[in-house]
Amino acid sequence: MTEPAAGTTLRLARADDAPAVAALLRENWPFLAPYEPERDEDYFTAEGQEALLRDALAEHAAGRAVPYVIEHDGELVGRLTVSGIVRGAAQSADVGYFVAEAVNGRGVATNAVAALLGVAFSDGPGGLGLHRLQAGTLLSNSASQAVLQRNGFERIGVARRYLRIAGRWQDHVLYQRVAAT
Repeated sequence: MTEPAAGTTLRLARADDAPAVAALLRENWPFLAPYEPERDEDYFTAEGQEALLRDALAEHAAGRAVPYVIEHDGELVGRLTVSGIVRGAAQSADVGYFVAEAVNGRGVATNAVAALLGVAFSDGPGGLGLHRLQAGTLLSNSASQAVLQRNGFERIGVARRYLRIAGRWQDHVLYQRVAAT
């Protein structure tokens, strides 16, 4: 468990987080929907989230992903996922995250990403030993771009029609953070 500052904690997700994650998504969907893929109704249920978390934990056990939850002052307020872990010469992964509207703009996402960096680039026990992290944001998502920039990510370009978000293929700004050598 990593606690960077201001009551924000990043911890490995568990299957029993499913009811809290589902409730968080239902409550915050109007805020999150413009930045997310379209979802079916099962996505917002405890059962649907439990299945997704079990899949994510299986990916974690296989070394391909790390699903975290973000807590602030002891309350679950978001998710952060390291996915697409590539070993070999690349030693890289993608990172994605969201936080509840109630804590948006309060440094929670910034602190969660900062906590991740300590784990992602560490070769020590519990570290991922990565060389590079990549993240993408919608062109209009200046808040998420600020989170990445405050954590030392650099803009590397724009990927046209990169992901299907809110029902349509949308351009994304790509960022990377490379480990200090």
